[in-house]
Amino acid sequence: MNSTGPLHGYRIVEFAGKGPGPLCGMLLGDMGAEVIRIERPVERGGRQASEEALDLVNRNRRSVVLDLRQPQARTAALRIAASADGLIEGFRPGVMERLGLGPDECLSANPRLVYGRVTGWGQTGPLAARAGHDINYLGLTGALHAIGPRDGAPVPPLNLVADYGGGAMYLAFGLVCGLLEAKQSGMGQVIDVAMTDAVSNLMTPIHGLHGAGWWKDRRGANLLDGGAPFYGVHETRDGGYMAVGPIEPAFFAEFIQRLGLSEDEFADRMNPANWPSHALPIRAAFRQKTRAEWEEVFAGSDACVTPVLSLSEAPSHPHNQARGTFVELDGLAQPAVAPRFSRTPGTLRSAPPIHGADGRAVLEEVGYAPEEIDKILQPV
Repeated sequence: MNSTGPLHGYRIVEFAGKGPGPLCGMLLGDMGAEVIRIERPVERGGRQASEEALDLVNRNRRSVVLDLRQPQARTAALRIAASADGLIEGFRPGVMERLGLGPDECLSANPRLVYGRVTGWGQTGPLAARAGHDINYLGLTGALHAIGPRDGAPVPPLNLVADYGGGAMYLAFGLVCGLLEAKQSGMGQVIDVAMTDAVSNLMTPIHGLHGAGWWKDRRGANLLDGGAPFYGVHETRDGGYMAVGPIEPAFFAEFIQRLGLSEDEFADRMNPANWPSHALPIRAAFRQKTRAEWEEVFAGSDACVTPVLSLSEAPSHPHNQARGTFVELDGLAQPAVAPRFSRTPGTLRSAPPIHGADGRAVLEEVGYAPEEIDKILQPV
């Protein structure tokens, strides 16, 4: 697990879960941290090794299987946490405490530990103990209300915003901030990441526009939500789509020229009252050519027009290929490490590990004797 990444030398213990925790672990692992993932025993009929290899978010990890229902396994988990710089857990409030692996126990064993917790609703508040998913957290923050067509229901943006942009990214940011502070103070602390907090924080610019009276509190009526015909998606003759975003005057002028229209048709284009009528000739123009033909028309321009690619198409785009945005490891194509560092780049070092592959090695590293390891790892 050698690395030159900026987090090389840091050890993170991740208690396996779903959603934001695993992506956070991937981000830190990609940047060179040693991430030890503590996983539950596989139940009968559970996932096979071939399926685990496809769970790309678990790359750059070491895997230890511990049955945390057993006292000796919980003790082993605490010892691993005591050897770490940071910790990731994404269970409902109180679960880690009931296991004897909460912040009090872990910080007592390791006062420098940065203990990262990510949940949908946070560790406190009337909804803290409730179940939820990305769409629920978006719903409570106003973000979901703002996304979707003017004449339709809100549209969930996959689970990119709350789970990943809010949960995983804010947890990774919080952990790195905590690690920097602990390096100065010698003291750890607890990070409470609520996806509702994080999504609300992501919405700060929109709240600013709304507070200033520049953002209408309804879908499809604003500059950046598809309300403007020059910032949205338009269908082509063959059923493809082009993403359009020429906001600035010079970009818009080039856009209209390449579209074969006249700027005279778009007087006072920033006035929302004109957007419905302005949309008609733009939509009609895009329907005259295929997506591939429009790609040729806008190639090399500053008109801010790109094709809407599918998941299978994206890795083959010339720009993505030139930058190595997607890479292959063990025959599996996947997104490359991001962001890029000039001197200490992160690396894609290892595929998702086989369940429990590193258990014996990790337990030896934290001081267990072979016979003790046998007892900890033996099936119950």
